[in-house]
Amino acid sequence: MNAEFGILVGSGFDRFTPSGDPQRVSTRFGEPSAPVRPVDFGGRTVLVLPRHGDDHQLPPHLVNYRANLVALQDLGVRSVIALNTVGVISDLREPGEVAVPDQIVDYTWGREHTIYDTPQAGFAHIEFTEPFSAELRAGLLRAARRAGVDCYDGGVYAATQGPRLESAADVDRLERGGADYVGMTGMPEASLAMELGLDYACLSLVVNKAAGRGDKPIHDDVESSTLSARSQAMRIIDAFFESD
Repeated sequence: MNAEFGILVGSGFDRFTPSGDPQRVSTRFGEPSAPVRPVDFGGRTVLVLPRHGDDHQLPPHLVNYRANLVALQDLGVRSVIALNTVGVISDLREPGEVAVPDQIVDYTWGREHTIYDTPQAGFAHIEFTEPFSAELRAGLLRAARRAGVDCYDGGVYAATQGPRLESAADVDRLERGGADYVGMTGMPEASLAMELGLDYACLSLVVNKAAGRGDKPIHDDVESSTLSARSQAMRIIDAFFESD
């Protein structure tokens, strides 16, 4: 089951319809969140892995990000599209819309954040100036234009620890740090992908106003906005694989 592209599925998505048997993969970092499933997009096989598990049982801080990425790599994947849900801090986006961030800030802690975990493994100081693949980002944005989806190009993703949502003061701090979106799964996923030599980009579903920014409870915002953002994201994914 080899495929060039993989998709890491986040919150807000039901299971993709597989086009073949799921494959259980064991990696040097343990088991990934779920079996890897082949999914057909316009005649192209793409490998899909739900980062929170099949039953959404894994909170962000307990996801085995290393195993997930290595499992995809071991199956031949070289480019990873990460679907994740975010809250919006700035006025770049509104709930129900989508974006392709171009920068990330890491506020997580205690997660396994590198593949270089033993002296025997050696190490490399990856250059993380541009945390996302420019080529993959450009492909997603072209796909959005073809699909007629208003997808924002850029913005700073702040990755927080979770699983709790942020306080209004937390969000004020993130805004002072330059963040436009806040989510819980972008790190260490992005840096691990770079250590592994994988192209990686986020397609972020904006599903709520961040704490202290909206006029209704966050979970109400999420419920009313997820369907719209998910529909737009899937239109982009479909268009991406139709011609890229």
